[in-house]
Amino acid sequence: MKVFDTFEKVDGMKSCMKRPIVVHAIQVEDEFRVNTLEGNYKQGKPGDYLMKGIDGELYICDREIFEKTYDFIDQLLQKDKENINHLFGQWPNETAV
Repeated sequence: MKVFDTFEKVDGMKSCMKRPIVVHAIQVEDEFRVNTLEGNYKQGKPGDYLMKGIDGELYICDREIFEKTYDFIDQLLQKDKENINHLFGQWPNETAV
């Protein structure tokens, strides 16, 4: 069996991008555990995120990793709305106040 080291340079690798798939998450403020698909229990730290994957499975995502790789959709929509308001004066289909 071939074994790869964590930072090994592997010839032939090509660039790719993860598909934009919506998952669900909530930040948990206490220590918590999740019984994973592998059957063992994983422990989350205060501030980590409980995630629900595309097949409905629950898993833990470290807070730092979550904040580097995920955005909440409602927050993105609010930023888009603010940008459009800044550029055009109001969000489409809204009356100016």
